[in-house]
Amino acid sequence: MEERPYRSASGAPIALRCRQHSASCRELVVRCPRLQLRSLSAVTSAVWLAAYALFVFSENSMVLSAAIFITLIGLIIYLHFVKIDQESLLVIGSLGIQVTSSYASGKESTTFIEMGQVKDVVINEAIHMQKVVYYLCILLQDPGDPQGVSEVVPLFQSSKPRLDCLIEVYKSCQEILEQRKTALQSS
Repeated sequence: MEERPYRSASGAPIALRCRQHSASCRELVVRCPRLQLRSLSAVTSAVWLAAYALFVFSENSMVLSAAIFITLIGLIIYLHFVKIDQESLLVIGSLGIQVTSSYASGKESTTFIEMGQVKDVVINEAIHMQKVVYYLCILLQDPGDPQGVSEVVPLFQSSKPRLDCLIEVYKSCQEILEQRKTALQSS
């Protein structure tokens, strides 16, 4: 198991951990930076100072109570639905691909794609705000048209790794997909 440092599209440090369970099974995990106590304290302080300023002018204690309540509810929503600590991709040649997102609150969201539905794993590019952004995606085979693509499933949407990291994940996925193709052709 090796962990290599990379950067996200925004320049934030991320880490890629590759774990090979067997010849046809690999787990690739992209870890994002943890929630910084400094930024959390700054936002909380700013909200509470603004509430205190409103309290001084309005002399209504409900302003302070509402600020505390809104801050706590906002923090819970942020940790449970927005802040993703890590995203993992488990590629099993004989079964499929499992995509898991782990949130800061401990909640996990998992999606499984059967290998029979997977047409390919590709690196795609998009233009966003005058710059080119690369992302890894799974192309799902169209059941009606074997040459067609029914859906594109983007991966690592939260961590947004740069191209060098995506190439590592891409190569690892392609090795397993090629093994599966040769196994299907030989049988």
